[in-house]
Amino acid sequence: MKTAHDLVLAAKAQCHEVSVKDATDVLLTADAILDVREADEYAAGHLAGSMNIPRGLLDFKLSGTPALERRDLSVVLYCKTGGRSALAATTMQSMGYMNVESIAGGYDAWLAEGMPVVRPAQPTFD
Repeated sequence: MKTAHDLVLAAKAQCHEVSVKDATDVLLTADAILDVREADEYAAGHLAGSMNIPRGLLDFKLSGTPALERRDLSVVLYCKTGGRSALAATTMQSMGYMNVESIAGGYDAWLAEGMPVVRPAQPTFD
């Protein structure tokens, strides 16, 4: 019986992962940056220019969003640590998407490298 960890390892072997360092260049030319975390995770902070599509809805959103239907789009995916985005990348590949990359280590690795993120404004008390 396979575990979630087994599925993630298999997905990582099938998809292309890009390091945080290399992701900065890839993000500049990407047609779409997809954050496949849950909505509350995205709301707490995300990469600039990213669109939130939780992994559980990805297949349906790709099919129902005209801007994401082209299979030749350059797409960068990320999640918290890289597992969900690797699974999402293999799903997209099986749907015919040809240029899909997952950020190795995900959002946590991005933060650890001190890279910029968008966070909600904090209230100020005057």
